[in-house]
Amino acid sequence: MQNQSENGGAIRHDGTSLRAIAAEFDISAPIDTPTPLGQGLINDTFRLDAGGLSYVLQRINGAVFPRPEQIMANLLMLSDFLRERGATAPRVPTLILARGGLPFVRDGNGHVWRLMELIAGTRTLSRIAHPDQAAEVGRILGGFHRALSELPTERLGISLPGFHDTPGYLRRFTEVSDLRPDIPPDVDLEEACTFVAERRELANALEQARDQGQLPTRITHGDPKLDNILFSADERAAVALIDLDTVQPGLVHHDLGDCLRSCCNRCGEGMRKAETAEFDLGICAGILAGYAEGSGHLLQREEVGLLYEAVRVVPFELGLRFLTDHLEGDRYFRVDERGRNLLKARVQFALVRSIERQEREIRAVIEESLG
Repeated sequence: MQNQSENGGAIRHDGTSLRAIAAEFDISAPIDTPTPLGQGLINDTFRLDAGGLSYVLQRINGAVFPRPEQIMANLLMLSDFLRERGATAPRVPTLILARGGLPFVRDGNGHVWRLMELIAGTRTLSRIAHPDQAAEVGRILGGFHRALSELPTERLGISLPGFHDTPGYLRRFTEVSDLRPDIPPDVDLEEACTFVAERRELANALEQARDQGQLPTRITHGDPKLDNILFSADERAAVALIDLDTVQPGLVHHDLGDCLRSCCNRCGEGMRKAETAEFDLGICAGILAGYAEGSGHLLQREEVGLLYEAVRVVPFELGLRFLTDHLEGDRYFRVDERGRNLLKARVQFALVRSIERQEREIRAVIEESLG
C-alpha cells in the first residue's frame, strides 16, 4: 500500500489509505479520493474534497524534517496568534484539527499527516510579469514579518535544526568534497568547487553580524520563494503565504534574500544553461519597495546595511546545498536525472556573480527603499 523511497522521498498511496487518513480529521463526509497536488520536492501533497469543501492533505517528510510535531506546534501557535489579533493579512491556510484534538494524524508507519484549507480562487506564479506583482510579493512578506514581530520568539521551537546555517553547510561540503573518489572528473563540477573556495568567507557574513548583535532574531517564514505565495485569480494581489514548515526563529535577512533569489532570476531554477542566469534589478526594486510598505519601520539601520550581504549569501548557500547533494548522490533534493543538482548549483552561483556585478546598483536600491 505504501513504499518509501530510500532517500525518504515520495511514497505511493492508494485512495483507500488516503481516505482513511483523511477521515481521522474533523471534516464532513463524503470524502472523495485525494488527488496529487503541486510539484513539491519534499512533502507528499494531495487535494482532498469532502463535505462540499476542499482541503490540502499533506504528509510531512520525516527524512527532511526530523521534528514534524514541532512543525505542527509552531503552525498552531502561528494560527492562534493571528486569529486572536483578528489579523486578516497576511493570510495563512487554516489548520484542520484531528478528531482527537491534535493538529496532525500519525499513520501506521509513523508518518505525520496534516490537513489544511485549500484557499480557493488563488494561484501561484511561475514568474513575475509586472512591477505591481513584485511590489505585492514584498508587501505580503513585509506584512508577515511585521505581524509576527509581536510574537515572542521563545514561543516557537526550532522545526528544522541547522536550517540556514551557512557555515554548517560549508563544513559539510568540505567534508564531502574531500571524499569523492567515485565522482569522475568534470569541468562544471571543478568550476563549481572553485567558486565555493573563492567565496568561503561569505558563508560567515550573516552569522557573524548576528553574533555581534547587529541582527536580531525574529520569526521568519523560512522559504518565501515565489512558489509559496498565492495570488488572486487575476494575478494582481498577493493573497496568502503557504508552505510554513520552516516557520521558526531566525533572521529576516534569510527570508528577504531567499525571496529576492527566487523572484529576481527571471529564467527560473529549471533553466538548462546556468550561464544565462541574471539578477533582475527592477524586480528587486519592486519587492523592496513593497517590503518597506508592508513591514513599516521594522528593520533598524544596521539591518538595512547588511541586506546586500543577504542577497549574496542566500543563493550561495542554496548552490552549496545543491552541490553537496550532487556529491552525495542526490540524497536530499529529488532529481529527474543525474547531474540536475550540479546544474542547479551552477545556476545559483551564476546568480551570485550577477549580483556581484551589480553591487553598486543593488546597494542603491536598498538604500532608496529602506534607508
